[in-house]
Amino acid sequence: MGTWDIGPFDNDTAADFSYRVDEAPAEKKAEVLRTAFREVIDTGDAYLDADLADEAIASAALLAAQCPGGDPVTTSYAPKEPLPTLPADLRPQAVAALDRILTEPSELLELWEESDGEEWKAGVRKLVAVLAAADGDRPVS
Repeated sequence: MGTWDIGPFDNDTAADFSYRVDEAPAEKKAEVLRTAFREVIDTGDAYLDADLADEAIASAALLAAQCPGGDPVTTSYAPKEPLPTLPADLRPQAVAALDRILTEPSELLELWEESDGEEWKAGVRKLVAVLAAADGDRPVS
């Protein structure tokens, strides 16, 4: 796992994913994020690959940045091109994907639990809280 910190873009997979977001035409950028969420959700109870999880977390961070309480994505590993306003219907998909990432069997969860992953999990939970609150589904915790 080429990971250097706990942030959504602090790994090789998410940094590479940024290029895919940048290369998509403006009207297709939301679909790139939607696909990342769908690939995670569609695993159901099957083993979730870390790369899929990393892309969904990066996507969720981009979406949360447009929500009240969301942190701006300022890392140099994030997409360079500005994102258009993303559709609100992505929020429940992002929450479902993040919930799935934090549920076994999840390779990324396992990798973080092998080290001190509590701070990483807190960051993912913060994304869930921001996205759910913006969607009106859950209180911000």
